[in-house]
Amino acid sequence: MFSKSSWLHLRIPFSYFLLPVYLFAISGSPNLNEGRLLWIFVILHLFLYPASNGYNSYFDKDEKSIGGLKNPPPVNKGLYYLSFTFDTIALVLAYILINWKFTLMIFVYSLVSRAYSHSAIRLKRYAVLSWLIAGSFQGAWVWAAIYLGLNDFVFGNLLKPHVWQPALLSSAILWGSYPMTQIYQHEEDLKRGDITLSIRLGIKGTFYFTAVMFTLASVLFVLYFGEYYSFKYGYLFLLFMAPVIAYFGWWFLKVLRIEEAADHKNTMRLNFISATCLGAFFIYFFLDSTNILSVAGQY
Repeated sequence: MFSKSSWLHLRIPFSYFLLPVYLFAISGSPNLNEGRLLWIFVILHLFLYPASNGYNSYFDKDEKSIGGLKNPPPVNKGLYYLSFTFDTIALVLAYILINWKFTLMIFVYSLVSRAYSHSAIRLKRYAVLSWLIAGSFQGAWVWAAIYLGLNDFVFGNLLKPHVWQPALLSSAILWGSYPMTQIYQHEEDLKRGDITLSIRLGIKGTFYFTAVMFTLASVLFVLYFGEYYSFKYGYLFLLFMAPVIAYFGWWFLKVLRIEEAADHKNTMRLNFISATCLGAFFIYFFLDSTNILSVAGQY
């Protein structure tokens, strides 16, 4: 029914880069229902995010490398319908298996992702607005959706400091990294009239901006862990991020010599290292802060 190219444009493995938000959200949730943990992961990473990827690809019609696809095949109308199919599956599963609040949150996420890409609205063409929206919805909004889905709390709980602060931290990391995901697409984006933040900043400016934002986000993470848990987690967060900083620094020095090094391959490598290090830290934080390992060791 759907062509191979349409399935490729869903870029399901690309969802791995957003996995740290899920892991961070479950580590801050007091109620851990195994079934909901699994289904929220499936809904987000196997249906909602791929639907957004496919919809974005359909309207972008990129001819050069994109996130998760080095050589994207031409898009067709089947991709448009496949993205809606995946969105529908995500919403149906969310309503049946989780709750209406989680369903509402991911429905809004889906609408925003379409406004981001659709030619009639195309939020993507506005540098600062698209940066704010992408970081807010892929970070804080998803964090809050997971929190409500797991815990069945009322929306008012999201206003509590121990809830909105980690949600905002999820966005802080994405606000820092998001321009880096655009750094190799300047030519394609300019061709469509999309003035991204990375284009505004320039190649070197994108690196400087990411360095400043990541430093700020790291400080906020350390303060958050010190306030609600222990500074031990803050220091370990910095330790887990060391490979990211090392690769980022090496890549920046290379770009200073050869600007063409700001390419798809190095961007995907940075994304993979960052997602892996963040994911590893949040898994450790989840297991250690909830004492799951200690309890398991008693049996």
